Amino acid sequence: MGALHIFLSTLISLSISIHAHNITEILSQFPEYSEFNSYLSQTKLADEINSRQTITVLALPNGAMSSVVGKHPLSVIKNVLSLHVLLDYFDGTKLHKISDGTTLSTTLYQTTGNANGNLGSVNITDLKGGKVGFGSAIPNSPLGSTYTKSVKQIQYNISVLEISAPIIAPGILSAPAPSGDFNITGALEKAGCKTFASLLVKSGVLKTYETAITKGLTVFAPNDEAFKGAKVPDLSKLSSAEVVSLLQYHAVPSYTPIGTLKTKKDPISTLATNGASKYDLSASTSGDQVTLDTGVDSSRIASTVIDSTPFCIFTVDNVLLPEELFGKSPSPAPGPAPAPSPASPGPAPEASSPTPMLSPPAPPMMSPADAPADGPAADSENSTAKKKNAGNVNAPASLKALLTVSVSVIASVYLS
Repeated sequence: MGALHIFLSTLISLSISIHAHNITEILSQFPEYSEFNSYLSQTKLADEINSRQTITVLALPNGAMSSVVGKHPLSVIKNVLSLHVLLDYFDGTKLHKISDGTTLSTTLYQTTGNANGNLGSVNITDLKGGKVGFGSAIPNSPLGSTYTKSVKQIQYNISVLEISAPIIAPGILSAPAPSGDFNITGALEKAGCKTFASLLVKSGVLKTYETAITKGLTVFAPNDEAFKGAKVPDLSKLSSAEVVSLLQYHAVPSYTPIGTLKTKKDPISTLATNGASKYDLSASTSGDQVTLDTGVDSSRIASTVIDSTPFCIFTVDNVLLPEELFGKSPSPAPGPAPAPSPASPGPAPEASSPTPMLSPPAPPMMSPADAPADGPAADSENSTAKKKNAGNVNAPASLKALLTVSVSVIASVYLS
């Protein structure tokens, strides 16, 4: 039983992977934060929180949310709530042991590119007497919120703390919401994507983008260098419809910020997706880097041009080539199998002009019963044996490693 226990423990230890926390599930246990939790999901901040390893969420109770959600658009609400997600781990004990009594902590708002200077940081000050204050890191900003209580901690991974009131940075509530009037081409040109912007205008796809903004749009814009890549096809040889599909393939009809891309497991549909034509992408993450894969090529997301719910633009290093337009040609079908040779083949006759009257009669056909041992039946048996051997050779390396570890563990137990 001891060896079996060790064996099972070994299997478990080899198969366990680190599972990220889920802020939505954590807050769902506390009804007093239901509104805060709902807006984390609506703004996709929950995905960003779940994709990070070390984080502190300053949760607002339902009563404190009214001043945030009031008449403000979702983009503004996201900016405010981003200030309540600290890129560091704080619990009640650490708050009361801040060096020099005050510190500045970076927030998710700082990562959006919309925060200049310390606009995306929070001032945390130990006020003594058991109180800790929170406010904008902009000089002379009031500490308008205080630490109320600890809600949930997974040590050094995620901490959820309740604070009394929203943290409001100067000007954060007055930011305009994106609309169809947003200057997409201007933003793309400023980001070094002039070629892509020009193609959008010439093809008419720009109007499709502008119409989609209010309902949700994410654009992956290749920079100008990307169009000089060796793998990029000659776009002048594509039909107008193919160019439109290519450009639509570079946009997703939903708000999909970087945090959401990090947690995406399923294929991502694009504006080009239509019925049987998938035109989808997949995303993979390595550290903080997100890579998009088309099935033909891949590209990393290089930078964020804009992230303002429900619209965002990213630059990518390569032109995304959909499989539907640039997929590899199928392999040619194999030719017919050669006819079985006679039992006792003679030397190959020399090539000569056909003379039917002088040709010798064809050798008599052999019945299956007369087939020699090295004929088709033997070939079939050899083929089956080869397939079995091939299966052994191609066994997954991970399984072999697992068996090796398991055997070694059990052997060490019995020999000890």
